[in-house]
Amino acid sequence: MTPAGRATPAGSGSALPAAGGKAGEAGKGGGRASSGELPPPRRAAPGTRVALLVGRLSGGGHGRVAAGLAAAFVRAGYRADLVLFKAPSSAPSSAPPPTGAGAAVIRLGAPGAEESGAGSFRLLRRAARHRDARALLLRQALLSRFPFVRPYAGASRLWLLRGLRETARYLETARPAVLYPVGETANLLAVAARGLSGAPTRVIAGLHAAVPKRRAAAGGAGGRWRARLLARGIRRALHRADGIVAASRGLADEWAGDAAVPRSRIAAIHNPVVGANLASLAAAPLHHPWFREDSPPLILGAGRLAPQKDFETLLRAFALARRRRPARLAILGDGELLPSLRGLADRLGVRRETLFPGFARNPFAWMARAGVFVLSSKWEGFGNVLAEALACGCPVVSTDCPSGPAEILDGGTWGRLVPVGDPPAMAEAILATLDAPPDRESLRRRGARFSEDRAARAYARFIPPVAVGLDG
Repeated sequence: MTPAGRATPAGSGSALPAAGGKAGEAGKGGGRASSGELPPPRRAAPGTRVALLVGRLSGGGHGRVAAGLAAAFVRAGYRADLVLFKAPSSAPSSAPPPTGAGAAVIRLGAPGAEESGAGSFRLLRRAARHRDARALLLRQALLSRFPFVRPYAGASRLWLLRGLRETARYLETARPAVLYPVGETANLLAVAARGLSGAPTRVIAGLHAAVPKRRAAAGGAGGRWRARLLARGIRRALHRADGIVAASRGLADEWAGDAAVPRSRIAAIHNPVVGANLASLAAAPLHHPWFREDSPPLILGAGRLAPQKDFETLLRAFALARRRRPARLAILGDGELLPSLRGLADRLGVRRETLFPGFARNPFAWMARAGVFVLSSKWEGFGNVLAEALACGCPVVSTDCPSGPAEILDGGTWGRLVPVGDPPAMAEAILATLDAPPDRESLRRRGARFSEDRAARAYARFIPPVAVGLDG
């Protein structure tokens, strides 16, 4: 395939090599491994248990990553537990909920068992004697206007205390060899619960989001002071963890600097995005009048309608592209910016050609039929949706934001990269892609590199050395 090109200098370079490359190429180290060549791979002992700690399973984000990793671990020979510390969400999902095929799903803190005042006091007293648990609770007290009052598992208002108690109890009884938290709260909870439980479980912290100060600068992470407080908590968790895995090399570099962690301790492993059922979901029927044979090409975006995704830039780029050729735009997802984005489409004169269908249960069917998928984000941890679009055979355009898109697209080989917040550059890239689309089968092969099985091969090398002493 001829390189698609980019509008900015080369960034993170090619995708991760297959397991077995040098540590510096795939994210050096893996817990306590030193820099240089990684230790030789060790197969998991029969029955070795690995746990994935995540808030809940859902159609996007951390839930899909955790479920994909769980399925990958099972295929690699581990017993995998998906440990959920939040109740199922009643909000609609942008994709079918993942299952983590072959993994046991363990829901902590089932609804209905309200924590008594005496029980809460005993747990607080116990937590106060352990520095990681104490730091977690104190930090939450400062982050929340009313400490610990967010609902936990639909029942207890002491959600963080209860999450800490239930996670520690799980570790005491199940004693998995490795606990892999997915998400910032999960990282903090894992380290504190491990210390509280006294279990010999190794914790491998997972980095899937940009550093808090980057999000705060764009209006996220609850403001700058909250970002500093959150960053201190994550920094502590990273230093206490036995290993660290980042979803991209750019993310690993960013966190190494921000958390003062040696880069050699952070392994960069791309997310397990492409599951075994993606091809069938992409081929599923999609009945919509915009997909008739005589319809103009569809430009597609997807994600939370939030500042990070910068759909305003995509709308402005679409309006510019529409001046030169017929096209339509659909943005899948919902969020607080829906009214303002609709208003912008009206002001730009493209409201009739723009669709906001909300959450799509099967976004892959849309991707498989779109003329081009556009990721307009200001930042990402990896950019799962970009890899998913490639796996569906959809041509892509992306901002060259930190971190992940340049790695997924191999510096512009598999899709055009444009500067963040630049509607004219994005419009040109969209038009060039529609005028000369790449071969869709080549894109599918590229997308397949971000499969669960490929992640399994990577983790077969990175995880077992961390668990030495627990599984023989």
